[in-house]
Amino acid sequence: MQADISSDIADMDSTLTTVEKVMDVEELAARVDELEQKASDPELWNDPDHAQQVTSELSHVQADLRRVRGLRQRLDELPLLFELAEEESDDALSEAHSERDALRADIEAMEVKTMLSGEYDQRDAVVNIRSGAGGVDAADFAEMLMRMYIRWAEKAGHKVEVYDTSYAEEAGIKSATFVVHDPYMYGTLSVEQGTHRLVRLSPFDNQGRRQTSFAEVEVLPVVEQTDSIEIPENDIRVDVYRSSGPGGQSVNTTDSAVRLTHIPTGVVVTCQNEKSQLQNKVAAMKVLQAKLLERKRQEERAELDALGAGGNASWGNQMRSYVLHPYQMVKDLRTEFEVNNPTSVLDGDIDGFLEAGIRWRMRDDD
Repeated sequence: MQADISSDIADMDSTLTTVEKVMDVEELAARVDELEQKASDPELWNDPDHAQQVTSELSHVQADLRRVRGLRQRLDELPLLFELAEEESDDALSEAHSERDALRADIEAMEVKTMLSGEYDQRDAVVNIRSGAGGVDAADFAEMLMRMYIRWAEKAGHKVEVYDTSYAEEAGIKSATFVVHDPYMYGTLSVEQGTHRLVRLSPFDNQGRRQTSFAEVEVLPVVEQTDSIEIPENDIRVDVYRSSGPGGQSVNTTDSAVRLTHIPTGVVVTCQNEKSQLQNKVAAMKVLQAKLLERKRQEERAELDALGAGGNASWGNQMRSYVLHPYQMVKDLRTEFEVNNPTSVLDGDIDGFLEAGIRWRMRDDD
C-alpha cells in the first residue's frame, strides 16, 4: 500500500478517534440502552408528548451511534480494501479510492457535528425569511431561499412546518416563517443567518437588465418548557383575520389566521398555515417566545450582533452572494467557500456552506 494512502488513513484515524472521544461512544451506547428501556415501558404512552420525546431521542441517538460505529468499521476495512484492489483490476483500485474519498467526507461531516456544542444548538430551528431591497426581484429571491432550505431539509429527512407565508403582489414572498425539526437544526442552520444577495438578469424587467436584490435570513432556537420565558396575557394583542394565498386569493373562509403583537417590545408574529384559529395561535406563540428569548439573550450578553438581532437587508451586512450573471457562482463572504453551480445550491445542496460556516464560527469563537 502506497505511503500517501497510509498517511491519509492515519489522518482519518486521528480525526475519527477525536470524534469518538467527544461523542463518548460508551456513554452513547449506555444512553441507547436507557432510552430503549423507557420506550418499552407500557405506561410511557400515558403521556403522549413525553413518549414522543423519548422515542424521537432514541431514534437520533441510535442513528449517531450506528453512524460513528459504521465509520470506524469502514476505516478498519480500508487498508484491506486497498491491498485486495492492488492485486486485482484498475476498476477495483478506483473503487477503493472512491471509498477513501467518501469516508473522508463522512468523517469530516461527523467532526463538524461535534462542534455544535452551544447552549441551544441541539434545538429545532425557527427560520424567518424576509425580502429586502430589490422590489419584485427581492420577493422572488426570498421565495427561492425558502425553497432552498425546505429542499435541503426534505433531502436530509428533516420535518418542516410552515407557519406563515406572506405573498408579494406580483411574485415571490414578502416573508415566511417555518420550523425545521430534528436535533441540532438550530446549531446547523444558525450559520445561515444574515443578508443574502442575488445578482441576475431580472425576469421581471422587460429590458432584461441585471438586477441586484437582497433577502434576510433569521434563525432562532425553538423555545422549550425549561426556558424562563413568561409572557403575561395583558402584554399580547391578538388579531384574527382570513388566511390568503398568492395574489390575495382567499384560502380560508373563516378568520383562522392569527397575528400576535407583543405590546412592550412591538414584536409581531403571524401564523396562517393551520386550519384552526387555536392551532395558529399556538404556533404563533412558539415563534413569539423564540423571538423574545433571543432578545433576552442579547440583553444579557449586550451583543449588538447576536443571533436574531435582525438588520437591514442591503449591502451592509451581506454573508453570501448568489451570482447568476455574468458568471455562475455562489460564494460565502465569511468563509470564502464557493460553488460554481448556483442551480444545485438553490435546489438545496448547501451542506458545504453549512460545514464551512460551522468551522468558521468555531474558529471565530476561539
